[in-house]
Amino acid sequence: MKPFVLLSTRADDGPADEEYSLFLRYAGLFAAQLVRVRLEAAPMPQLDLDEYSGIFVGGGPFNASDPPAKKSAVQQRVEAEVAQLLDEVVARDFPFLGACYGVGTVGAYLGATIDREHSEPISVVPVTLTEAGAADPLLNGMPMTFDAFVGHKEAISLLPSTAVLLASSPGCPVQMFRVGTNVYATQFHPELDVDGITSRIHAYADHGYFAADELELTLAAVRRAAVSHPSLILRTFVQRYAR
Repeated sequence: MKPFVLLSTRADDGPADEEYSLFLRYAGLFAAQLVRVRLEAAPMPQLDLDEYSGIFVGGGPFNASDPPAKKSAVQQRVEAEVAQLLDEVVARDFPFLGACYGVGTVGAYLGATIDREHSEPISVVPVTLTEAGAADPLLNGMPMTFDAFVGHKEAISLLPSTAVLLASSPGCPVQMFRVGTNVYATQFHPELDVDGITSRIHAYADHGYFAADELELTLAAVRRAAVSHPSLILRTFVQRYAR
């Protein structure tokens, strides 16, 4: 099998390593089958898409809606590199699944409206499939409404007509969309389990996702419901595109 690629932007080793482990576990891959590229650490290497089965993008600290003057040199480089990669990915309709930051990258590439209007605190929310989502093969076996982990400062308010809306939540109109047949992005985190999001809450406690005195409330919010269905998307993605 040709390997998959995980593009990561997490600068802290702990969260970055745990994210990689979670993608391995829930996608059903061995380490040799998932090549990790840490974009925050060095320029993106040349990726020959013919050598890979598909691409994952994990979450990260960058916000596409930040004013250009507030974006670091690293963020500007990463955005330019991802946009260049998406030129080929979208043109070839190459298998791609971006989680959380995937909405910012693919959404920005398509010209979607990305702003702070539909941000969601770190929590568990009900995600409901659209009619197109219920018919999408990547979501085969998913219930019409399922719980998922979220936590984001920005979101897509308006999708362009070139994208297909697949899922929404009460507070965020675009939780998942598709471009073409094989390019996907989710606002929720399909890779996370309760232990993973608990670790991430502690790791990013001072990054503005919640107030300093809200740590225990945030931890309680992610434990209020069992979350099991989103990770099926990762496994289905691998089963569908492994070659």
